[in-house]
Amino acid sequence: MATTSFNFGSFFIRLFFALILVFATFNPSGYSFYHWILTALETGFEPLMVLAGIVLLIGWVVYIRATISSLGLIGLILAFAFFGTLIWMVIDWGIVPVDSIQTITYIVLSLLSMVLAIGMSWSHIRRRMSGQVDVNETEDDLN
Repeated sequence: MATTSFNFGSFFIRLFFALILVFATFNPSGYSFYHWILTALETGFEPLMVLAGIVLLIGWVVYIRATISSLGLIGLILAFAFFGTLIWMVIDWGIVPVDSIQTITYIVLSLLSMVLAIGMSWSHIRRRMSGQVDVNETEDDLN
């Protein structure tokens, strides 16, 4: 049975795994699945690459399904609008130079991880704030 306690530690665990998922898939350092596949196009694929791709795909499906389910379309639009505005602010205020593509890429990837972690945690957060519980229908509930 799943535990009902949710705290900052629970959120940061979800964020940690979202960061691993996003940055393992792509990052500007050149050490990511994306770059590994680009190299494999020239040298050939290996079973480990396929296994890594499947593991990443499973992670993306889990995070995206949970995020869409808990935030919905309007919540996703609001989350991306909020974080997009934050990026705009740090560029407009001169904190990050507009020509620093690598830094902006790291920020965007980090914020994408935040959206995924919030999506994975939103049902718990909403329950804490409102006292309402989200319940997903299952086949057993319909019979």
